[in-house]
Amino acid sequence: MKLELKIRRLVIQIDEIHLEMQKNVDPPARKALAAGVFHNPYAGRYVEDLEPMFDLGAEIGGLLATRAVEALGVKPGSITSYGKGAVIGTGGEIEHAAAILHPRFGKPVREAVEKGDDIIPSTKKMGGPGSVLVLPITNKDSIWSFDHMDAMEISIPDAPREDEMLIAVAVADSGRPLARTRI
Repeated sequence: MKLELKIRRLVIQIDEIHLEMQKNVDPPARKALAAGVFHNPYAGRYVEDLEPMFDLGAEIGGLLATRAVEALGVKPGSITSYGKGAVIGTGGEIEHAAAILHPRFGKPVREAVEKGDDIIPSTKKMGGPGSVLVLPITNKDSIWSFDHMDAMEISIPDAPREDEMLIAVAVADSGRPLARTRI
């Protein structure tokens, strides 16, 4: 059974840091986040087989990753880091986030950022409107690159509603500003 992707809202954020500790950051440290508020087709009921959500996750992952890369205005290969996350409205269950974010979400994200040898770090939780979603970000090819370990966050005042999912992807084309935590 194919589930229909129903989008209520898309939100794009860009974060550029030009000055840190009275030092110029040149080029600026840049991150972008694309978030979507989607209808949760399984809200309000228990469904044993969540596999139809896997394909929905792939569709959402590709859409959000493409939008995030476009927001930075760079070529996909210029993206160094990524992350993902979900807040499931209270009519759903945490397993809905896992079904969206894990089985098939990653492949289209990696295509949007041109590769990505390492895992896409993630977070998931249940929540209501205005919940804060903090997405971990790590280097797409080396999760242990300390200079790229970072985060982005988003809160949408009216999302997620009880029958919705707030799903987000974050990308960066640089590490943290003034990064110098190396071993």
